[in-house]
Amino acid sequence: MSNEPNPLTALSEAMAEAVAKAGAATVMVNARRRFPASGIAYAADLVLTADHVVERDDDISVVLPDGSQLKATVAGRDPGSDLAVLRLERGAASAAQPAPQDPRVGQLALSLGRPTEEGIQASLGIVSAIGGPVRTGRGGLLDRYLRTDAIPYPGFSGGPLVDSAGRVIGVNTSGLARGASLAIPVGLAWQIADTLAKHGHVRRGFLGVRSQPVTIPSTQQKALGREQSSGLLLVGVEENSPAEAGGLLVGDIIVAISGQPVTDADQLLASLVGDVVGKPVPVQVLRGGQPTVIQVTIGERKE
Repeated sequence: MSNEPNPLTALSEAMAEAVAKAGAATVMVNARRRFPASGIAYAADLVLTADHVVERDDDISVVLPDGSQLKATVAGRDPGSDLAVLRLERGAASAAQPAPQDPRVGQLALSLGRPTEEGIQASLGIVSAIGGPVRTGRGGLLDRYLRTDAIPYPGFSGGPLVDSAGRVIGVNTSGLARGASLAIPVGLAWQIADTLAKHGHVRRGFLGVRSQPVTIPSTQQKALGREQSSGLLLVGVEENSPAEAGGLLVGDIIVAISGQPVTDADQLLASLVGDVVGKPVPVQVLRGGQPTVIQVTIGERKE
């Protein structure tokens, strides 16, 4: 009999170790009437979960991997990205470890959940696609998303998608794309979680325009000094809006914001998220065929 190590046994053991490692930071979230959901210990006293599984603002409890149950309150929530942060009554959770590198299509991925007190559950697959930006069914826009063929069992929303070392590469949710299971990449999820823990919500910018994509002729592309085949033609500017105050006009073609090209409505929305709210930003437009830069102070969009 050969004494050579069995690679399948080694892989199996590695997967079990990854589940055990990530499972130590995967909790059960009781915040809705029906089946419980899952969450990730983002810090000792903070749990990151899916917003759509938090159906009430009080009487929320979190069950830790050791079986202990703690009361929790909503620290912040963002329906647009389907993420919410819960604050535990005391610090007791073992924080998850995020992966240091972005995932790649084809790598092994484990989807984890703790929808019952019986223990951690897992399914195995690969990262089958990476995409974005994508509009969500909850009125938001995700810069990036992961798709995996790991089976999302009931109650897995809010739980982690992890790599073969048990490090988090994404947050699972079925609440973004009409029930389809996606994962929010860990870098983006952690960034949103930071904002929610500090401010309670994510600030999204408001410009106050109606637009439609148009083709930019080659002569105007030469005037821009770059190849950009499309921009956004302004067909409406709202009264008393940041766009009107900044001097944007119907007929202008927005081609860039803060130096980043804007070719469609999704890129416009993506450029208005985060620290730009309340600050003057350079908006490059084509006006009469010539590039012009206008400073516009971005407003805040109300949910």
